[in-house]
Amino acid sequence: MTCFLSRFAHETVILLALAIVLASGFLATRAAKLCKLPKVSGYILAGILIGPHLINLVPQEVVEGMSFVSDIALAFIAFGVGKFFKKETLKETGASVIVVTLFESLTAGALVTLSMLAVFHLDLKLSLLLGAIATATAPASTIMTIKQYHARGRFVDTLLQIVALDDVVCLLVFSIVSAVASAGDAGARAMDVLLPIVFNGVAIGLGALAALLLHRLLWPHRSADNRLIIVVAMLLALSGLCSIFDVSPLLCCMVFGAVYVNKADDQELFRQIDAFTPPIMLLFFVVSGMNLDLKVLTTFGLVGVGYFLIRIAGKYAGAYLGCLAVKSDRSIRDYLGVALVPQAGVAIGLACLSQRILPPEIGNVVMTIILASSVLYELIGPACAKFALVQSGAIAKKALEKDEKPAGGLICADKHSF
Repeated sequence: MTCFLSRFAHETVILLALAIVLASGFLATRAAKLCKLPKVSGYILAGILIGPHLINLVPQEVVEGMSFVSDIALAFIAFGVGKFFKKETLKETGASVIVVTLFESLTAGALVTLSMLAVFHLDLKLSLLLGAIATATAPASTIMTIKQYHARGRFVDTLLQIVALDDVVCLLVFSIVSAVASAGDAGARAMDVLLPIVFNGVAIGLGALAALLLHRLLWPHRSADNRLIIVVAMLLALSGLCSIFDVSPLLCCMVFGAVYVNKADDQELFRQIDAFTPPIMLLFFVVSGMNLDLKVLTTFGLVGVGYFLIRIAGKYAGAYLGCLAVKSDRSIRDYLGVALVPQAGVAIGLACLSQRILPPEIGNVVMTIILASSVLYELIGPACAKFALVQSGAIAKKALEKDEKPAGGLICADKHSF
């Protein structure tokens, strides 16, 4: 079905497509609110509905041209996560966060690998790759849910630190596993595996240097407008530099935020960023939904369903065992694994890398399974995160009741209800 926007000039198509994406995301949150679902679920469903594979309100070429949105959104998300790595918070949690992260990520990876081998009889290389990617968790939907319900407390601090750290674990594990999977291939392919490790190390260094530079640029005082302009420019620059070398901006921008908050303790800047990013987050999730080709789900099969369910079981079991090992509070132990369900950005990026550096018979299967499962994870992930935050006591009852009041429509007595 041809998209009706295709008849207009290119500039017109872009402007109208952006308007449709933003409007559909906003309207979808109304439906999500009635169903007591987080906003993120509504955004993704809106994207699936208006995308080129269903109603086709937005042309395929426009969707493909908006791929940069994910890098921008991940940069802002990672910068915001960095503020939870203050020295005081790290001293309070100590090594416990690292222990829990290793348990939850490696347990999920090992369980997926063994299941792919023993139950589905997949090739060893393919099983190892799926297991390595299974260690990752997507921070975006979890953070959006936390912000929506103003969740606070030790559970939130622990969750955000673990979500950030397990992407580090994932990148290291994937580098080792992909090297094993590439064993026997040409030396050029080995370089393709080793170079991302070097590039990620450089990106981390750039993030730290950018934080020191930001501290100097904002000292002693800048206007609120100029502060926002400077930090946005630096985040975009870091994201662009990372994209040159096919590196996720997550680690770089997370270090940027962590070093800056420890150097300046400037919470006001993070509040400014929070107020600036809602349209960017909406675009990110709606575009993620538009990228799902529904035909891919027909090839998802039992292996994909197995990966989807087994990874969830591994995340929960690993988080539970890790919390037992460090003697975490019961509220954290019982519900942390539930909040670790989402998986998207890093996993999809690594699947793309697999497709590029490995034989097609392995890379294409990995890409299909990860892309389809990531959309499913992002659909149920926000609801899982909300459940964990409520049960752990991180969401105040007032915030929950306020958000879940039925929307009154376009005309309503409460001016904030719609």
